[in-house]
Amino acid sequence: MSLSIGIVGLPNVGKSTLFNALTKKNVPAENYPFCTIDPSVGIVPVPDERLDKLAKMSKSKKVIPAVVEFVDIAGLVKGASEGAGLGNKFLSHIREVDAIIEVVRIFEDSNMIHVHEKIDPLFDIEVINMELELASIKKPTLYVLNTSEIYKSSPNATSPQPSLKEREVSPFGGDLEGVDFRTKIPGPYIEIDPIFGTGLDNLIKASYDLLNLITFFTTGEDESRAWTVRRGSTAPVAGKAIHNDFKEKFIRAEVINWKDLLDCGSYAIARSKGLVRTEGKEYIVKDGDVIEFLI
Repeated sequence: MSLSIGIVGLPNVGKSTLFNALTKKNVPAENYPFCTIDPSVGIVPVPDERLDKLAKMSKSKKVIPAVVEFVDIAGLVKGASEGAGLGNKFLSHIREVDAIIEVVRIFEDSNMIHVHEKIDPLFDIEVINMELELASIKKPTLYVLNTSEIYKSSPNATSPQPSLKEREVSPFGGDLEGVDFRTKIPGPYIEIDPIFGTGLDNLIKASYDLLNLITFFTTGEDESRAWTVRRGSTAPVAGKAIHNDFKEKFIRAEVINWKDLLDCGSYAIARSKGLVRTEGKEYIVKDGDVIEFLI
Protein backbone atom coordinates (compact mmCIF):
# COMPACT_ATOMS: atom_id res chain seq x y z
CA MET A 1 0.00 0.00 0.00
CA SER A 2 1.50 3.32 -1.09
CA LEU A 3 0.07 6.31 0.77
CA SER A 4 1.92 9.58 1.23
CA ILE A 5 1.87 12.66 3.43
CA GLY A 6 2.86 16.05 2.08
CA ILE A 7 4.86 18.42 4.28
CA VAL A 8 3.55 21.92 3.51
CA GLY A 9 3.78 25.43 4.91
CA LEU A 10 5.16 28.89 4.22
CA PRO A 11 8.78 29.26 3.07
CA ASN A 12 11.42 29.03 5.80
CA VAL A 13 9.29 27.44 8.51
CA GLY A 14 11.39 24.28 8.73
CA LYS A 15 9.73 21.90 6.26
CA SER A 16 12.92 20.57 4.72
CA THR A 17 14.66 20.50 8.10
CA LEU A 18 11.81 18.34 9.38
CA PHE A 19 11.95 16.15 6.28
CA ASN A 20 15.69 15.69 6.74
CA ALA A 21 15.19 14.75 10.38
CA LEU A 22 12.46 12.25 9.52
CA THR A 23 14.24 10.61 6.62
CA LYS A 24 17.87 11.41 7.43
CA LYS A 25 18.08 12.27 3.76
CA ASN A 26 20.04 15.38 2.86
CA VAL A 27 17.83 17.78 0.90
CA PRO A 28 18.51 21.52 0.79
CA ALA A 29 17.30 23.43 3.83
CA GLU A 30 18.80 26.84 3.17
CA ASN A 31 17.70 30.19 4.57
CA TYR A 32 15.83 31.54 1.57
CA PRO A 33 12.38 31.04 0.02
CA PHE A 34 11.71 28.33 -2.58
CA CYS A 35 14.89 26.41 -1.85
CA THR A 36 12.88 23.24 -2.52
CA ILE A 37 11.37 23.23 -6.02
CA ASP A 38 10.80 19.60 -6.94
CA PRO A 39 9.41 17.51 -4.08
CA SER A 40 11.68 15.07 -2.30
CA VAL A 41 10.23 11.74 -1.21
CA GLY A 42 11.34 9.71 1.79
CA ILE A 43 10.21 6.37 3.18
CA VAL A 44 10.17 6.37 6.99
CA PRO A 45 9.75 3.29 9.23
CA VAL A 46 6.96 3.44 11.81
CA PRO A 47 8.32 2.84 15.34
CA ASP A 48 6.49 -0.12 16.86
CA GLU A 49 7.69 -1.93 19.96
CA ARG A 50 5.11 -4.68 19.33
CA LEU A 51 7.02 -5.77 16.22
CA ASP A 52 10.32 -5.79 18.08
CA LYS A 53 8.89 -7.96 20.85
CA LEU A 54 7.31 -10.42 18.42
CA ALA A 55 10.59 -10.69 16.51
CA LYS A 56 12.45 -11.42 19.73
CA MET A 57 9.91 -14.09 20.69
CA SER A 58 10.16 -15.76 17.28
CA LYS A 59 13.93 -15.30 17.03
CA SER A 60 13.29 -13.83 13.58
CA LYS A 61 16.17 -13.47 11.14
CA LYS A 62 14.60 -10.36 9.60
CA VAL A 63 12.42 -7.58 11.02
CA ILE A 64 10.50 -5.40 8.58
CA PRO A 65 8.51 -2.42 9.92
CA ALA A 66 5.54 -0.62 8.44
CA VAL A 67 6.46 2.60 6.62
CA VAL A 68 5.05 6.04 5.85
CA GLU A 69 5.96 8.04 2.75
CA PHE A 70 6.71 11.73 3.34
CA VAL A 71 6.89 14.30 0.53
CA ASP A 72 8.75 17.58 1.08
CA ILE A 73 6.78 20.21 -0.87
CA ALA A 74 8.10 23.73 -1.56
CA GLY A 75 6.76 26.64 0.49
CA LEU A 76 3.44 28.18 -0.43
CA VAL A 77 2.82 31.93 -0.28
CA LYS A 78 -0.24 34.15 -0.33
CA GLY A 79 -1.64 34.04 -3.86
CA ALA A 80 -0.32 30.55 -4.58
CA SER A 81 -3.72 29.49 -5.91
CA GLU A 82 -3.34 32.24 -8.53
CA GLY A 83 0.18 31.17 -9.45
CA ALA A 84 2.26 33.30 -7.08
CA GLY A 85 5.64 31.82 -6.15
CA LEU A 86 5.26 28.89 -8.56
CA GLY A 87 2.08 28.17 -6.60
CA ASN A 88 0.31 26.20 -9.31
CA LYS A 89 3.22 23.77 -9.52
CA PHE A 90 3.47 23.37 -5.76
CA LEU A 91 -0.29 22.95 -5.32
CA SER A 92 -0.26 20.20 -7.94
CA HIS A 93 2.25 18.34 -5.76
CA ILE A 94 -0.11 18.65 -2.78
CA ARG A 95 -2.99 17.19 -4.79
CA GLU A 96 -0.96 14.01 -5.26
CA VAL A 97 -0.62 13.22 -1.53
CA ASP A 98 -3.19 11.56 0.72
CA ALA A 99 -2.84 13.79 3.78
CA ILE A 100 -1.06 16.96 4.87
CA ILE A 101 1.38 17.94 7.60
CA GLU A 102 1.24 21.72 7.89
CA VAL A 103 4.44 23.04 9.45
CA VAL A 104 4.08 26.26 11.46
CA ARG A 105 7.06 28.16 12.81
CA ILE A 106 6.67 29.36 16.42
CA PHE A 107 10.29 30.33 17.21
CA GLU A 108 11.75 33.78 16.62
CA ASP A 109 15.23 34.44 15.27
CA SER A 110 16.29 37.59 13.45
CA ASN A 111 18.79 35.55 11.44
CA MET A 112 16.03 33.37 10.01
CA ILE A 113 13.98 35.12 7.33
CA HIS A 114 10.19 34.90 7.66
CA VAL A 115 8.21 35.65 4.53
CA HIS A 116 5.85 37.94 6.50
CA GLU A 117 8.67 39.40 8.63
CA LYS A 118 6.88 38.40 11.83
CA ILE A 119 6.12 35.26 13.81
CA ASP A 120 2.34 34.80 13.85
CA PRO A 121 1.36 31.12 13.73
CA LEU A 122 -2.39 31.70 13.42
CA PHE A 123 -1.96 34.13 10.54
CA ASP A 124 0.40 31.68 8.82
CA ILE A 125 -2.15 28.90 9.19
CA GLU A 126 -4.88 31.14 7.79
CA VAL A 127 -2.77 31.99 4.73
CA ILE A 128 -1.96 28.37 3.92
CA ASN A 129 -5.48 27.10 4.56
CA MET A 130 -6.99 29.85 2.41
CA GLU A 131 -4.72 28.93 -0.51
CA LEU A 132 -5.59 25.24 -0.12
CA GLU A 133 -9.29 26.10 0.00
CA LEU A 134 -9.08 28.35 -3.06
CA ALA A 135 -7.35 25.47 -4.86
CA SER A 136 -10.15 23.11 -3.73
CA ILE A 137 -7.72 20.94 -1.77
CA LYS A 138 -9.40 19.28 1.22
CA LYS A 139 -7.36 16.43 2.86
CA PRO A 140 -6.71 15.29 6.45
CA THR A 141 -4.34 17.78 8.12
CA LEU A 142 -2.02 17.59 11.12
CA TYR A 143 -0.43 20.84 12.29
CA VAL A 144 3.23 20.63 13.31
CA LEU A 145 4.52 23.44 15.52
CA ASN A 146 8.24 23.90 14.91
CA THR A 147 9.71 24.90 18.27
CA SER A 148 13.42 24.67 17.27
CA GLU A 149 14.85 25.05 20.76
CA ILE A 150 18.35 25.57 19.31
CA TYR A 151 17.46 29.11 18.32
CA LYS A 152 16.48 30.05 21.87
CA SER A 153 20.12 29.78 22.88
CA SER A 154 21.39 32.06 20.10
CA PRO A 155 22.13 35.77 20.88
CA ASN A 156 19.35 37.04 18.59
CA ALA A 157 16.70 34.53 19.59
CA THR A 158 13.61 35.19 21.64
CA SER A 159 10.85 32.87 22.75
CA PRO A 160 7.54 33.58 21.00
CA GLN A 161 5.21 32.19 23.59
CA PRO A 162 4.77 35.27 25.82
CA SER A 163 4.00 37.65 22.95
CA LEU A 164 1.68 35.14 21.30
CA LYS A 165 -0.28 34.68 24.51
CA GLU A 166 -0.76 38.44 24.72
CA ARG A 167 -2.20 38.82 21.23
CA GLU A 168 -5.42 40.84 21.36
CA VAL A 169 -6.89 39.97 17.97
CA SER A 170 -7.02 36.65 16.13
CA PRO A 171 -7.27 36.48 12.33
CA PHE A 172 -10.05 33.97 13.00
CA GLY A 173 -11.94 36.56 15.06
CA GLY A 174 -12.35 36.99 18.80
CA ASP A 175 -10.30 38.29 21.70
CA LEU A 176 -7.16 36.27 22.38
CA GLU A 177 -5.72 38.30 25.24
CA GLY A 178 -4.12 35.95 27.76
CA VAL A 179 -5.06 32.91 25.67
CA ASP A 180 -2.50 30.45 24.34
CA PHE A 181 -2.63 30.55 20.53
CA ARG A 182 -2.65 26.75 20.50
CA THR A 183 -6.29 26.77 21.58
CA LYS A 184 -7.15 28.45 18.27
CA ILE A 185 -5.39 25.98 15.97
CA PRO A 186 -8.13 24.57 13.70
CA GLY A 187 -7.24 20.90 14.08
CA PRO A 188 -4.96 18.39 15.80
CA TYR A 189 -1.38 19.51 16.34
CA ILE A 190 1.92 18.21 17.65
CA GLU A 191 5.03 20.11 18.77
CA ILE A 192 8.32 19.09 17.16
CA ASP A 193 11.92 20.17 17.37
CA PRO A 194 13.46 18.87 14.13
CA ILE A 195 16.93 20.07 15.12
CA PHE A 196 17.13 17.90 18.24
CA GLY A 197 14.65 15.27 16.99
CA THR A 198 12.18 15.84 19.82
CA GLY A 199 8.77 14.35 19.06
CA LEU A 200 9.69 12.71 15.75
CA ASP A 201 8.52 9.22 16.71
CA ASN A 202 5.21 10.65 17.88
CA LEU A 203 4.87 12.53 14.59
CA ILE A 204 5.49 9.38 12.53
CA LYS A 205 2.85 7.48 14.52
CA ALA A 206 0.41 10.40 14.27
CA SER A 207 0.98 10.56 10.51
CA TYR A 208 0.19 6.86 10.22
CA ASP A 209 -3.06 7.45 12.10
CA LEU A 210 -3.81 10.49 9.95
CA LEU A 211 -3.84 8.22 6.91
CA ASN A 212 -6.36 5.99 8.72
CA LEU A 213 -3.97 3.06 8.71
CA ILE A 214 -3.56 0.16 11.12
CA THR A 215 -0.93 -2.54 11.48
CA PHE A 216 -1.22 -6.29 11.54
CA PHE A 217 1.69 -8.67 11.95
CA THR A 218 3.14 -11.90 10.68
CA THR A 219 5.87 -13.52 12.72
CA GLY A 220 8.12 -16.53 12.47
CA GLU A 221 11.72 -17.64 12.50
CA ASP A 222 12.44 -16.33 9.02
CA GLU A 223 10.77 -12.95 9.41
CA SER A 224 8.62 -10.75 11.60
CA ARG A 225 6.83 -8.06 9.66
CA ALA A 226 4.39 -5.20 10.19
CA TRP A 227 1.83 -4.90 7.40
CA THR A 228 -0.18 -1.79 6.57
CA VAL A 229 -3.90 -1.83 5.84
CA ARG A 230 -6.75 0.67 5.88
CA ARG A 231 -8.79 0.71 9.08
CA GLY A 232 -11.96 -1.33 8.56
CA SER A 233 -10.44 -3.73 6.02
CA THR A 234 -11.61 -7.34 5.89
CA ALA A 235 -9.22 -10.26 6.24
CA PRO A 236 -9.02 -10.96 2.45
CA VAL A 237 -8.23 -7.29 1.75
CA ALA A 238 -5.54 -7.35 4.43
CA GLY A 239 -4.14 -10.52 2.93
CA LYS A 240 -3.68 -8.75 -0.39
CA ALA A 241 -1.02 -6.60 1.30
CA ILE A 242 1.08 -9.79 1.41
CA HIS A 243 0.10 -11.34 -1.92
CA ASN A 244 -2.82 -11.06 -4.33
CA ASP A 245 -3.53 -14.80 -3.90
CA PHE A 246 -4.31 -14.19 -0.23
CA LYS A 247 -7.34 -12.18 -1.34
CA GLU A 248 -8.41 -14.11 -4.41
CA LYS A 249 -7.96 -17.59 -2.90
CA PHE A 250 -8.72 -16.73 0.72
CA ILE A 251 -10.20 -19.59 2.75
CA ARG A 252 -9.72 -18.49 6.35
CA ALA A 253 -7.31 -16.74 8.66
CA GLU A 254 -5.91 -17.72 12.03
CA VAL A 255 -5.84 -14.65 14.25
CA ILE A 256 -4.47 -13.79 17.67
CA ASN A 257 -3.82 -10.50 19.42
CA TRP A 258 -0.10 -9.67 19.54
CA LYS A 259 -0.09 -9.36 23.35
CA ASP A 260 -1.84 -12.69 23.84
CA LEU A 261 0.72 -14.40 21.60
CA LEU A 262 3.60 -12.70 23.38
CA ASP A 263 2.25 -13.67 26.79
CA CYS A 264 1.99 -17.30 25.68
CA GLY A 265 5.46 -17.30 24.17
CA SER A 266 4.57 -19.44 21.15
CA TYR A 267 1.78 -20.34 18.74
CA ALA A 268 1.66 -23.87 20.18
CA ILE A 269 0.87 -22.65 23.69
CA ALA A 270 -1.57 -20.05 22.37
CA ARG A 271 -3.44 -22.72 20.41
CA SER A 272 -3.56 -25.02 23.43
CA LYS A 273 -5.23 -22.19 25.36
CA GLY A 274 -7.75 -21.54 22.60
CA LEU A 275 -6.46 -18.04 21.93
CA VAL A 276 -5.90 -18.52 18.19
CA ARG A 277 -9.21 -17.87 16.43
CA THR A 278 -10.32 -18.99 12.98
CA GLU A 279 -11.89 -16.11 11.07
CA GLY A 280 -13.63 -15.96 7.68
CA LYS A 281 -13.99 -13.48 4.83
CA GLU A 282 -16.11 -11.02 6.81
CA TYR A 283 -13.65 -10.56 9.66
CA ILE A 284 -12.54 -6.94 10.17
CA VAL A 285 -8.84 -6.83 10.91
CA LYS A 286 -7.88 -5.06 14.14
CA ASP A 287 -4.76 -3.11 14.89
CA GLY A 288 -2.28 -5.47 16.55
CA ASP A 289 -3.65 -8.71 15.08
CA VAL A 290 -1.12 -11.42 14.28
CA ILE A 291 -2.47 -13.33 11.29
CA GLU A 292 -1.74 -16.51 9.36
CA PHE A 293 -3.64 -16.67 6.07
CA LEU A 294 -4.80 -20.01 4.69
CA ILE A 295 -5.48 -20.39 0.97
